[in-house]
Amino acid sequence: MKIALAQINTTVGDLAGNEAKILAAYRRGVAAGVELVVFPELAVTGYPPRDLLHKSRFIADNLAVLERLAAACGATGMLVGYVGAHDLRPGREAVNAVALLQNGKILATRAKTLLPTYDVFDEDRYFEPARENAPVEFNGRKIGLTVCEDVWNDEGFWHDRRYRRNPARELVAAGAEILFNVSASPWHLGKNNTRHAMLSSLAATAQCPLVYCNSVGGNDELIFDGMSLVFGSGGQLLAEGAAFAEDFIIVETDSASAITASPMVDEEKLYRALVLGLRDYLHKCGFKSAVLGLSGGIDSALTAVIAAEALGRENVRGVSLPSQYSSQGSFDDAHRLAENLGIQYDVIPIQPMFLAAKGQLAGVFAGRAEDTAEENIQARLRAVILMAMSNKFGSLLLTTGNKSELAVGYCTLYGDMCGGLAVISDVPKTVVYRLSEWINREREIIPRNTITKPPSAELRPDQTDQDSLPSYDVLDAILEAYVVAGKSRADIVRAGFDRATVERIVRLIDLNEYKRRQAAPGLKVTSKAFGVGRRMPIAQRYRET
Repeated sequence: MKIALAQINTTVGDLAGNEAKILAAYRRGVAAGVELVVFPELAVTGYPPRDLLHKSRFIADNLAVLERLAAACGATGMLVGYVGAHDLRPGREAVNAVALLQNGKILATRAKTLLPTYDVFDEDRYFEPARENAPVEFNGRKIGLTVCEDVWNDEGFWHDRRYRRNPARELVAAGAEILFNVSASPWHLGKNNTRHAMLSSLAATAQCPLVYCNSVGGNDELIFDGMSLVFGSGGQLLAEGAAFAEDFIIVETDSASAITASPMVDEEKLYRALVLGLRDYLHKCGFKSAVLGLSGGIDSALTAVIAAEALGRENVRGVSLPSQYSSQGSFDDAHRLAENLGIQYDVIPIQPMFLAAKGQLAGVFAGRAEDTAEENIQARLRAVILMAMSNKFGSLLLTTGNKSELAVGYCTLYGDMCGGLAVISDVPKTVVYRLSEWINREREIIPRNTITKPPSAELRPDQTDQDSLPSYDVLDAILEAYVVAGKSRADIVRAGFDRATVERIVRLIDLNEYKRRQAAPGLKVTSKAFGVGRRMPIAQRYRET
């Protein structure tokens, strides 16, 4: 079967815009002479629509789009994800569905069987699962239609499965000759390899070609990588979509030769994911430009590089906000970075404001030594200036904190945490260094001194991060074990870490949940981010004994 995979970037809730993209890609498929054009999961509404599904007209409006798409279809078929209505009670009002359209009609619809409710997924909140699924007749062949998670539960690949049913194998057993999967599978580091191996295994064990069309683009904190895949009945790769970009892939499942997957190092994947996530978040929220503070440190430098790549250097404004504690080296590094990137650069010292604030508080603070209160005033004054510039110029303020800092609360609420998007908040500090070195692989973009100098918030004389934190190698390893892998303190100590250090870091992680709850949305690039996929209570007293 000659098939086209339309790997498109949809916007949640933009029914008219998504419809136009779908029709444009469909016409391209018609012109290419394909039998079927395949689109991603919930392409009509964008994924995930979340509580838009509770709006009174949303489901009906999406169904009206589906009817218009069907009317636009001729002999070339269309396979498209949409929100179906579920009228049976008891049960939820909607299903996560896929429709097969041809010759002005909706030939068949199928609903998603396996509804994920882990990490960032909450589909059981909205959708009713399918109780059955049967192959569909299309151009004289039986095809199996599945939606995303329906292919993520094959016993031939997963030893610890989440669900009892295996919809893909059920369809093959019922006579399906080709399996189709429309998907909106969010990306994180390592996801590509797992997905490729899993789908290859399923195609080989089912002895059936498998066509997987994935969404691409950023929607809120989620980033979809595309990389749609087609496998032959022996598990061999026949076609692969572009990474982190829209694509249109044509493949003949019966005659295509095997290909090799495109190689890409993790640093490139991460960089392209962050660029895509930032670009789409800003544009889909209606902004055209961004502003951020440039401290001369590595986190703000990396964020600025990503912003310039995502938005164009003319749409990025870097602001240096030095205090009496800022080093000349940091000031020079910030200036050099701005020159290297070609972005607009402003210098606004905060010392006059800081001295005025301390003068206003002198009577209240009389008899008390300077401490974190004065340090945090500086961070909050910087936020006041940056937010003023955001308001005045209509630019989105980007926060620059990394995952390691956010984990232990090494950040100031309403200070450096202030902003509309936390670009690298899911990037551990050690990975920040790796990514920065990768960015400089051909020429120096981030000043060398920014990468090599000891990291510091520069809120007091001679301050460094390691005054109060272990080395970032140690901190990130503990963070990975405790937050991502869910290991206990005792497990982490048994792995060779110092007990006192583990106790202190775990305590900081637990105590700073209240800060993270108030943080700007962050782009998810690891398997466990501080965001919607991690729902720890703030007011709680559980401590491991």
